[in-house]
Amino acid sequence: MAGLNELLVSALILIGAFFLFVGSFGLVKLPDVMRRLHAPTKSTTLGIGSLLIASMLYFALLRDAPSLHELIISIFLFLTAPIAAHMISKAHILRNRALQQELPAPPGEEGWATLDPHGVDEKPIDPGSTRSTNAKD
Repeated sequence: MAGLNELLVSALILIGAFFLFVGSFGLVKLPDVMRRLHAPTKSTTLGIGSLLIASMLYFALLRDAPSLHELIISIFLFLTAPIAAHMISKAHILRNRALQQELPAPPGEEGWATLDPHGVDEKPIDPGSTRSTNAKD
């Protein structure tokens, strides 16, 4: 029975290593930011998840010492990776004017929340101006 457990843990480690390699390779080789986001958030998350499951099974099945640290790490990883990717993609859209022009028109009369926040004056502030915004006319 121990041999089957070791085989299962070894298979999960190899699967995790494969996904980590694919994610790292994609991060380096894909051409732009938006495509590079998918490599670490998808495949690398699967790779780390597989390694953490292998670690949990190793300690539970082979060492008779169940560990929940890996479960907490997995939850943290699966919650933070999509949020970080979303924030990186929003920053990329805000910094790239050409990409903003290519975006389709949003439904309705309101603009995209990322590009057109409510309550913000659309006139740019002149950085060379010496007038204070609180100055009375």
